[in-house]
Amino acid sequence: MAYNLQPMDVYDVDMETTPYVDPDAGTKGDRWTLNFGPQHPATHTTLRVVLELDGERVVRTTPHIGYLHSGFEKLGEELDYNQYVCVVSRMNYISPVCNDIAWHNAVEKLFGIDLTPRCKAVRTILAELGRIQDHLLCVGEAALELGAFTGFIYGFNERELINDIMDFVAGQRFHVDYTRVGGTMADLPDEATFVRMVKSFIHDKLPKAVDDLEGLLNSNRIFRDRTEGVGTISAEDALAWSLSGPLARAAGVARDVRKDEPYLCYADNWDGMGAKPVEFKVPVASQGCVLSRYLIRVAEIKESARIIEQLIDNIPTGPMNIDSDGKMTKPPKADVYGSIEGLIQHFQLVMTNRKWEAPVAEVYAATESPNGELGFYIVSDGGPTAWRVKTRAPSFVNYSVFPKIMEGHLLSDVVAMMSSINIIAAELDR
Repeated sequence: MAYNLQPMDVYDVDMETTPYVDPDAGTKGDRWTLNFGPQHPATHTTLRVVLELDGERVVRTTPHIGYLHSGFEKLGEELDYNQYVCVVSRMNYISPVCNDIAWHNAVEKLFGIDLTPRCKAVRTILAELGRIQDHLLCVGEAALELGAFTGFIYGFNERELINDIMDFVAGQRFHVDYTRVGGTMADLPDEATFVRMVKSFIHDKLPKAVDDLEGLLNSNRIFRDRTEGVGTISAEDALAWSLSGPLARAAGVARDVRKDEPYLCYADNWDGMGAKPVEFKVPVASQGCVLSRYLIRVAEIKESARIIEQLIDNIPTGPMNIDSDGKMTKPPKADVYGSIEGLIQHFQLVMTNRKWEAPVAEVYAATESPNGELGFYIVSDGGPTAWRVKTRAPSFVNYSVFPKIMEGHLLSDVVAMMSSINIIAAELDR
Protein backbone atom coordinates (compact mmCIF):
# COMPACT_ATOMS: atom_id res chain seq x y z
CA MET A 1 0.00 0.00 0.00
CA ALA A 2 1.41 3.38 -1.00
CA TYR A 3 0.73 6.74 0.51
CA ASN A 4 -1.77 9.04 -1.10
CA LEU A 5 0.78 11.79 -1.55
CA GLN A 6 -1.58 14.73 -1.50
CA PRO A 7 -1.17 17.90 0.57
CA MET A 8 -1.69 17.08 4.20
CA ASP A 9 -4.39 18.62 6.33
CA VAL A 10 -3.07 20.77 9.13
CA TYR A 11 -3.61 19.32 12.55
CA ASP A 12 -5.24 21.81 14.88
CA VAL A 13 -5.88 20.72 18.44
CA ASP A 14 -7.73 23.38 20.45
CA MET A 15 -8.80 23.11 24.04
CA GLU A 16 -8.90 25.53 26.90
CA THR A 17 -6.73 24.91 29.93
CA THR A 18 -6.74 26.65 33.27
CA PRO A 19 -3.26 27.58 34.52
CA TYR A 20 -2.32 26.22 37.92
CA VAL A 21 -2.25 28.72 40.79
CA ASP A 22 -0.19 27.66 43.78
CA PRO A 23 -2.44 28.10 46.83
CA ASP A 24 0.60 28.41 49.09
CA ALA A 25 2.51 30.90 46.98
CA GLY A 26 5.28 32.49 49.02
CA THR A 27 5.48 29.62 51.53
CA LYS A 28 7.36 26.35 51.49
CA GLY A 29 5.59 24.59 54.33
CA ASP A 30 4.66 21.29 52.72
CA ARG A 31 6.96 21.30 49.73
CA TRP A 32 9.65 18.74 49.14
CA THR A 33 12.42 18.24 46.61
CA LEU A 34 12.74 15.28 44.25
CA ASN A 35 15.66 14.41 41.98
CA PHE A 36 14.24 13.08 38.72
CA GLY A 37 17.13 11.37 36.91
CA PRO A 38 19.76 10.92 35.69
CA GLN A 39 19.25 7.26 36.59
CA HIS A 40 15.54 7.32 35.73
CA PRO A 41 14.91 5.44 32.45
CA ALA A 42 12.93 8.37 31.01
CA THR A 43 15.97 10.66 31.41
CA HIS A 44 18.16 8.17 29.50
CA THR A 45 20.82 8.38 32.26
CA THR A 46 21.95 11.78 30.96
CA LEU A 47 19.39 14.30 32.22
CA ARG A 48 18.74 15.43 35.78
CA VAL A 49 15.75 17.49 36.81
CA VAL A 50 15.32 18.81 40.35
CA LEU A 51 11.61 19.14 41.09
CA GLU A 52 10.03 21.14 43.88
CA LEU A 53 6.70 19.50 44.65
CA ASP A 54 3.53 20.52 46.42
CA GLY A 55 2.06 17.07 46.92
CA GLU A 56 2.21 15.65 43.39
CA ARG A 57 2.00 19.08 41.81
CA VAL A 58 5.22 20.53 40.34
CA VAL A 59 5.87 24.06 41.60
CA ARG A 60 9.38 24.58 40.27
CA THR A 61 11.62 22.69 37.83
CA THR A 62 15.39 23.09 37.63
CA PRO A 63 17.17 21.14 34.86
CA HIS A 64 20.81 20.21 35.36
CA ILE A 65 22.68 19.54 32.13
CA GLY A 66 26.23 18.58 31.21
CA TYR A 67 26.28 14.88 32.04
CA LEU A 68 27.21 14.06 28.43
CA HIS A 69 29.44 17.03 27.67
CA SER A 70 32.11 15.94 25.19
CA GLY A 71 33.81 19.13 24.02
CA PHE A 72 32.40 18.69 20.52
CA GLU A 73 32.64 22.37 19.60
CA LYS A 74 36.27 22.64 20.74
CA LEU A 75 37.13 19.68 18.53
CA GLY A 76 36.01 21.78 15.55
CA GLU A 77 39.12 23.91 16.04
CA GLU A 78 41.42 20.87 15.77
CA LEU A 79 39.85 18.81 12.98
CA ASP A 80 39.64 19.93 9.38
CA TYR A 81 36.37 20.61 7.58
CA ASN A 82 35.98 16.98 6.49
CA GLN A 83 37.22 15.26 9.64
CA TYR A 84 34.79 17.19 11.84
CA VAL A 85 31.80 15.53 10.18
CA CYS A 86 32.54 12.44 12.32
CA VAL A 87 31.98 14.59 15.42
CA VAL A 88 28.81 16.43 14.39
CA SER A 89 27.10 13.15 13.48
CA ARG A 90 27.45 12.13 17.11
CA MET A 91 25.62 15.19 18.42
CA ASN A 92 22.22 13.90 17.36
CA TYR A 93 22.82 10.19 17.19
CA ILE A 94 19.16 9.54 16.30
CA SER A 95 19.43 11.08 12.80
CA PRO A 96 23.19 11.51 12.20
CA VAL A 97 22.98 12.15 8.46
CA CYS A 98 21.00 15.35 9.10
CA ASN A 99 23.91 16.66 11.19
CA ASP A 100 26.40 15.81 8.44
CA ILE A 101 24.35 17.76 5.90
CA ALA A 102 23.93 20.74 8.23
CA TRP A 103 27.66 20.98 8.95
CA HIS A 104 28.79 20.86 5.35
CA ASN A 105 26.00 23.22 4.36
CA ALA A 106 27.68 25.82 6.59
CA VAL A 107 31.18 24.97 5.35
CA GLU A 108 30.11 25.28 1.73
CA LYS A 109 28.58 28.66 2.47
CA LEU A 110 31.97 29.71 3.88
CA PHE A 111 33.78 28.58 0.74
CA GLY A 112 31.07 29.83 -1.65
CA ILE A 113 30.46 26.36 -3.08
CA ASP A 114 27.40 25.47 -5.15
CA LEU A 115 26.83 21.72 -5.13
CA THR A 116 26.11 19.64 -8.20
CA PRO A 117 22.43 18.86 -8.91
CA ARG A 118 23.04 15.17 -8.28
CA CYS A 119 24.53 15.84 -4.86
CA LYS A 120 21.65 18.15 -3.90
CA ALA A 121 19.07 15.51 -4.77
CA VAL A 122 20.85 12.72 -2.91
CA ARG A 123 21.43 14.89 0.15
CA THR A 124 17.77 15.94 0.18
CA ILE A 125 16.59 12.32 0.03
CA LEU A 126 18.95 11.33 2.86
CA ALA A 127 17.90 14.36 4.93
CA GLU A 128 14.24 13.37 4.70
CA LEU A 129 15.05 9.75 5.51
CA GLY A 130 16.88 11.09 8.57
CA ARG A 131 13.80 13.13 9.52
CA ILE A 132 11.61 10.03 9.29
CA GLN A 133 14.20 8.09 11.27
CA ASP A 134 14.18 10.67 14.07
CA HIS A 135 10.41 11.12 14.22
CA LEU A 136 9.74 7.37 14.26
CA LEU A 137 11.84 6.99 17.37
CA CYS A 138 10.34 10.08 18.99
CA VAL A 139 6.70 9.08 18.54
CA GLY A 140 7.51 5.49 19.46
CA GLU A 141 9.29 6.66 22.59
CA ALA A 142 6.34 8.93 23.44
CA ALA A 143 4.20 5.81 23.51
CA LEU A 144 6.78 3.70 25.36
CA GLU A 145 7.29 6.17 28.19
CA LEU A 146 3.55 6.31 28.79
CA GLY A 147 3.33 2.52 28.91
CA ALA A 148 2.62 1.52 25.29
CA PHE A 149 5.58 -0.71 24.46
CA THR A 150 3.90 -1.89 21.26
CA GLY A 151 3.96 1.65 19.84
CA PHE A 152 7.70 1.79 20.34
CA ILE A 153 8.16 -1.42 18.35
CA TYR A 154 5.99 -0.05 15.52
CA GLY A 155 8.32 2.94 15.20
CA PHE A 156 11.63 1.25 15.89
CA ASN A 157 11.30 -1.61 13.41
CA GLU A 158 11.16 0.71 10.40
CA ARG A 159 14.23 2.63 11.57
CA GLU A 160 16.24 -0.50 10.90
CA LEU A 161 15.25 -0.33 7.23
CA ILE A 162 16.58 3.23 7.04
CA ASN A 163 19.80 2.02 8.65
CA ASP A 164 20.02 -0.57 5.87
CA ILE A 165 19.77 2.21 3.27
CA MET A 166 22.45 4.27 5.03
CA ASP A 167 24.69 1.23 5.26
CA PHE A 168 24.29 0.59 1.54
CA VAL A 169 25.13 4.21 0.65
CA ALA A 170 28.01 4.88 3.04
CA GLY A 171 29.12 1.54 4.46
CA GLN A 172 28.04 2.48 7.98
CA ARG A 173 24.64 1.83 9.53
CA PHE A 174 24.67 4.29 12.37
CA HIS A 175 27.05 7.22 12.04
CA VAL A 176 26.92 7.69 8.30
CA ASP A 177 29.59 10.43 7.92
CA TYR A 178 28.74 10.50 4.22
CA THR A 179 29.05 14.16 3.25
CA ARG A 180 32.28 15.94 2.32
CA VAL A 181 33.15 19.51 1.42
CA GLY A 182 31.70 19.96 -2.07
CA GLY A 183 29.95 16.61 -2.24
CA THR A 184 30.04 13.18 -0.65
CA MET A 185 32.63 10.55 0.21
CA ALA A 186 31.61 8.59 -2.92
CA ASP A 187 28.83 8.32 -5.46
CA LEU A 188 25.95 5.93 -4.89
CA PRO A 189 27.39 2.41 -5.17
CA ASP A 190 24.44 1.31 -7.33
CA GLU A 191 21.74 3.86 -8.08
CA ALA A 192 19.17 1.27 -9.18
CA THR A 193 19.52 -0.63 -5.91
CA PHE A 194 19.35 2.59 -3.90
CA VAL A 195 16.15 3.63 -5.68
CA ARG A 196 14.62 0.20 -5.16
CA MET A 197 15.43 0.18 -1.42
CA VAL A 198 14.04 3.68 -0.85
CA LYS A 199 10.86 3.09 -2.84
CA SER A 200 10.25 -0.20 -1.06
CA PHE A 201 10.55 1.59 2.26
CA ILE A 202 8.28 4.58 1.55
CA HIS A 203 5.69 2.57 -0.42
CA ASP A 204 5.50 -0.78 1.35
CA LYS A 205 6.94 -0.52 4.86
CA LEU A 206 6.47 3.01 6.19
CA PRO A 207 2.70 3.43 5.51
CA LYS A 208 1.89 0.28 7.47
CA ALA A 209 4.02 1.40 10.42
CA VAL A 210 2.41 4.85 10.51
CA ASP A 211 -1.07 3.34 10.22
CA ASP A 212 -0.29 1.03 13.13
CA LEU A 213 0.97 3.91 15.26
CA GLU A 214 -2.04 6.09 14.52
CA GLY A 215 -4.44 3.21 15.07
CA LEU A 216 -2.87 2.46 18.44
CA LEU A 217 -2.49 6.00 19.78
CA ASN A 218 -4.64 8.62 18.06
CA SER A 219 -7.91 7.59 19.68
CA ASN A 220 -6.42 5.77 22.64
CA ARG A 221 -8.10 7.13 25.76
CA ILE A 222 -5.08 6.66 28.01
CA PHE A 223 -2.69 8.27 25.53
CA ARG A 224 -4.97 11.24 24.90
CA ASP A 225 -5.66 11.78 28.61
CA ARG A 226 -1.92 11.83 29.28
CA THR A 227 -1.08 14.19 26.40
CA GLU A 228 -4.01 16.39 25.37
CA GLY A 229 -3.77 19.84 26.93
CA VAL A 230 -0.59 18.90 28.79
CA GLY A 231 2.48 21.14 28.53
CA THR A 232 0.80 23.86 26.50
CA ILE A 233 3.00 26.44 24.78
CA SER A 234 1.52 29.53 23.14
CA ALA A 235 2.81 30.96 19.86
CA GLU A 236 3.98 34.05 21.72
CA ASP A 237 5.99 31.97 24.19
CA ALA A 238 7.42 29.84 21.39
CA LEU A 239 8.74 32.96 19.68
CA ALA A 240 9.98 34.50 22.93
CA TRP A 241 11.93 31.35 23.78
CA SER A 242 13.29 30.97 20.20
CA LEU A 243 11.75 27.55 19.82
CA SER A 244 11.87 25.82 16.44
CA GLY A 245 10.88 22.61 14.73
CA PRO A 246 7.84 20.54 15.76
CA LEU A 247 7.84 22.20 19.19
CA ALA A 248 7.22 25.63 17.65
CA ARG A 249 4.95 24.46 14.84
CA ALA A 250 2.73 22.65 17.35
CA ALA A 251 2.27 26.04 19.03
CA GLY A 252 1.20 27.78 15.81
CA VAL A 253 4.55 29.17 14.60
CA ALA A 254 4.61 28.42 10.88
CA ARG A 255 8.38 28.53 10.42
CA ASP A 256 10.46 25.95 8.59
CA VAL A 257 14.00 26.67 7.41
CA ARG A 258 13.33 24.61 4.28
CA LYS A 259 10.67 27.17 3.31
CA ASP A 260 12.01 30.38 4.84
CA GLU A 261 15.72 29.98 3.98
CA PRO A 262 15.65 27.24 1.33
CA TYR A 263 18.67 25.11 0.46
CA LEU A 264 19.32 21.93 -1.55
CA CYS A 265 16.20 20.84 -3.46
CA TYR A 266 13.95 23.00 -1.29
CA ALA A 267 15.25 26.06 -3.20
CA ASP A 268 14.06 27.34 -6.54
CA ASN A 269 16.22 26.47 -9.58
CA TRP A 270 18.20 24.02 -7.50
CA ASP A 271 19.63 22.27 -10.56
CA GLY A 272 20.59 25.46 -12.41
CA MET A 273 18.11 24.64 -15.20
CA GLY A 274 14.92 26.02 -13.74
CA ALA A 275 13.89 23.13 -11.51
CA LYS A 276 11.11 23.96 -9.06
CA PRO A 277 11.58 23.28 -5.35
CA VAL A 278 10.10 20.08 -3.99
CA GLU A 279 6.50 20.48 -2.89
CA PHE A 280 5.46 19.89 0.68
CA LYS A 281 3.29 21.45 3.34
CA VAL A 282 4.37 22.52 6.80
CA PRO A 283 1.94 21.02 9.34
CA VAL A 284 0.99 23.55 12.01
CA ALA A 285 -1.22 23.17 15.09
CA SER A 286 -2.39 25.82 17.53
CA GLN A 287 -2.72 24.14 20.92
CA GLY A 288 0.97 23.53 21.57
CA CYS A 289 0.43 20.56 23.88
CA VAL A 290 2.12 17.15 24.01
CA LEU A 291 -0.54 15.63 21.75
CA SER A 292 -0.07 18.40 19.18
CA ARG A 293 3.67 17.73 19.06
CA TYR A 294 3.01 14.04 18.46
CA LEU A 295 0.54 14.81 15.66
CA ILE A 296 2.94 17.28 14.02
CA ARG A 297 5.70 14.67 13.89
CA VAL A 298 3.42 12.03 12.38
CA ALA A 299 2.30 14.55 9.74
CA GLU A 300 5.93 15.43 8.98
CA ILE A 301 6.77 11.76 8.44
CA LYS A 302 4.14 11.69 5.69
CA GLU A 303 5.40 14.95 4.18
CA SER A 304 8.97 13.62 4.14
CA ALA A 305 7.75 10.56 2.23
CA ARG A 306 6.09 12.94 -0.23
CA ILE A 307 9.36 14.84 -0.77
CA ILE A 308 11.31 11.63 -1.35
CA GLU A 309 8.66 10.44 -3.82
CA GLN A 310 9.27 13.52 -5.96
CA LEU A 311 13.04 12.97 -6.14
CA ILE A 312 13.71 9.25 -6.05
CA ASP A 313 12.93 8.65 -9.74
CA ASN A 314 14.46 11.95 -10.83
CA ILE A 315 17.98 11.93 -9.41
CA PRO A 316 20.08 13.96 -11.88
CA THR A 317 22.95 12.32 -13.69
CA GLY A 318 26.45 13.78 -13.69
CA PRO A 319 29.15 14.08 -11.05
CA MET A 320 28.41 13.89 -7.33
CA ASN A 321 31.28 16.18 -6.32
CA ILE A 322 32.16 19.63 -7.59
CA ASP A 323 35.05 20.09 -10.02
CA SER A 324 37.56 22.12 -8.02
CA ASP A 325 40.80 21.47 -9.94
CA GLY A 326 42.09 19.40 -7.06
CA LYS A 327 41.70 22.10 -4.42
CA MET A 328 38.59 20.92 -2.57
CA THR A 329 37.62 17.33 -3.35
CA LYS A 330 39.53 14.10 -3.60
CA PRO A 331 40.04 12.67 -7.10
CA PRO A 332 38.38 9.42 -8.22
CA LYS A 333 40.20 6.27 -7.20
CA ALA A 334 41.06 5.54 -10.81
CA ASP A 335 43.00 8.82 -10.96
CA VAL A 336 44.70 8.16 -7.61
CA TYR A 337 46.01 4.80 -8.80
CA GLY A 338 46.43 5.71 -12.46
CA SER A 339 48.08 9.14 -12.60
CA ILE A 340 50.74 11.01 -10.69
CA GLU A 341 48.59 14.15 -10.64
CA GLY A 342 45.72 12.27 -8.97
CA LEU A 343 48.08 10.67 -6.46
CA ILE A 344 49.59 14.03 -5.50
CA GLN A 345 46.17 15.64 -5.16
CA HIS A 346 44.96 12.82 -2.90
CA PHE A 347 48.17 12.93 -0.83
CA GLN A 348 47.94 16.67 -0.27
CA LEU A 349 44.30 16.57 0.81
CA VAL A 350 44.61 13.55 3.09
CA MET A 351 48.17 13.27 4.41
CA THR A 352 49.60 16.79 4.57
CA ASN A 353 48.69 20.19 5.94
CA ARG A 354 48.42 21.59 2.41
CA LYS A 355 44.67 21.54 2.51
CA TRP A 356 42.06 24.21 2.02
CA GLU A 357 42.82 27.88 2.18
CA ALA A 358 39.53 29.11 3.57
CA PRO A 359 38.55 32.76 3.28
CA VAL A 360 39.03 34.86 6.39
CA ALA A 361 35.37 35.24 7.26
CA GLU A 362 32.56 34.20 9.54
CA VAL A 363 29.32 32.54 8.47
CA TYR A 364 26.18 31.10 9.96
CA ALA A 365 24.05 28.60 8.08
CA ALA A 366 21.16 26.47 9.26
CA THR A 367 19.07 23.55 8.10
CA GLU A 368 15.73 22.23 9.29
CA SER A 369 16.76 19.23 11.34
CA PRO A 370 14.11 16.88 12.79
CA ASN A 371 14.13 18.82 16.08
CA GLY A 372 14.26 22.30 14.57
CA GLU A 373 16.81 24.82 13.36
CA LEU A 374 20.28 23.25 13.46
CA GLY A 375 22.87 25.90 12.65
CA PHE A 376 26.63 26.16 12.65
CA TYR A 377 28.53 29.41 13.18
CA ILE A 378 32.05 29.21 11.76
CA VAL A 379 34.87 31.71 12.19
CA SER A 380 37.75 31.14 9.79
CA ASP A 381 41.25 32.65 9.99
CA GLY A 382 42.24 31.26 6.60
CA GLY A 383 43.73 28.00 7.84
CA PRO A 384 42.78 24.39 7.11
CA THR A 385 40.62 24.22 10.24
CA ALA A 386 38.03 26.57 11.68
CA TRP A 387 39.26 29.10 14.24
CA ARG A 388 35.93 28.77 16.10
CA VAL A 389 32.88 26.56 15.71
CA LYS A 390 29.61 27.13 17.52
CA THR A 391 26.49 24.98 17.22
CA ARG A 392 22.94 26.28 17.38
CA ALA A 393 21.56 23.04 18.78
CA PRO A 394 17.75 22.78 18.78
CA SER A 395 17.74 20.44 21.79
CA PHE A 396 19.53 23.06 23.89
CA VAL A 397 17.20 25.90 22.89
CA ASN A 398 14.02 23.86 23.06
CA TYR A 399 14.88 22.38 26.47
CA SER A 400 15.08 25.88 27.94
CA VAL A 401 11.28 26.12 27.97
CA PHE A 402 10.85 22.90 29.95
CA PRO A 403 10.75 24.55 33.43
CA LYS A 404 8.06 26.95 32.24
CA ILE A 405 5.71 24.36 30.79
CA MET A 406 6.13 22.05 33.80
CA GLU A 407 4.77 24.58 36.29
CA GLY A 408 1.53 23.38 37.84
CA HIS A 409 1.52 19.96 36.23
CA LEU A 410 1.59 16.63 37.99
CA LEU A 411 4.71 14.60 38.60
CA SER A 412 3.44 11.98 36.14
CA ASP A 413 3.44 14.61 33.37
CA VAL A 414 7.23 15.03 33.51
CA VAL A 415 7.83 11.98 31.33
CA ALA A 416 5.20 12.95 28.75
CA MET A 417 6.56 16.47 28.35
CA MET A 418 10.20 15.45 28.26
CA SER A 419 9.61 12.90 25.51
CA SER A 420 7.58 15.42 23.48
CA ILE A 421 10.52 17.84 23.42
CA ASN A 422 12.74 14.98 22.17
CA ILE A 423 15.92 16.04 23.92
CA ILE A 424 19.06 14.44 22.48
CA ALA A 425 21.61 14.67 25.27
CA ALA A 426 24.76 14.80 23.13
CA GLU A 427 23.30 17.70 21.15
CA LEU A 428 22.10 19.38 24.36
CA ASP A 429 25.48 19.22 26.13
CA ARG A 430 27.88 19.03 23.15
